Amino acid sequence: MSIEQLTFYVFATILVFAAIMVITVRNPVHASLFLVVAFFNSAVLWLLLEAEFLAITLVLVYVGAVMVLFLFVIMMLDINIARLREGFAKYLPVAAVVAVIMAVEMVFVVGPGNFGLEQFAEPARHAADYSNTKQLGSVLYTVYLYPFEIAAAILLVAIVAAIALTLRRRPGTRHQQIDKQVAVRAADRLRIVKMDTEKPVE
Repeated sequence: MSIEQLTFYVFATILVFAAIMVITVRNPVHASLFLVVAFFNSAVLWLLLEAEFLAITLVLVYVGAVMVLFLFVIMMLDINIARLREGFAKYLPVAAVVAVIMAVEMVFVVGPGNFGLEQFAEPARHAADYSNTKQLGSVLYTVYLYPFEIAAAILLVAIVAAIALTLRRRPGTRHQQIDKQVAVRAADRLRIVKMDTEKPVE
């Protein structure tokens, strides 16, 4: 067994363990931390596949931004863990069946046969000056240009919708009026009162 295969099995085992702990641990904060571990191990597997750009993107975007947001939201919300765990055992058989179906579908979709590879074939090695970032960009902006633009338009609509939902007028809420704040004068807000510093004793 080579060092690459040993590294793959070690990090893949940790990844599966962390993924199982995400859905079985009782504390939501611990579940988020196990998800961070799963993301790190997935990034290592991307590195073994010579996909450095995807690995660093996974670490920066998901671990550095999304999971930090998850932790803030979980710690700010008052989550009742007992109520959260009520229906876990009841829906466990259905969840197991769905997980098995999803695993079989993923094997059929991302199997080596669908990519023109032989079973258990080792991927071709690239030269030291090979840039997968450049290759990914050239494929993304040539072959998949229209799907990329459609995804960008969908994300733009989602951003506009989120801003519109945030800025809607609700009764009883106070909003800033920038024009009145800019037009205000110091004389309208500040009154100088002159008074003696001390009063003489009679």
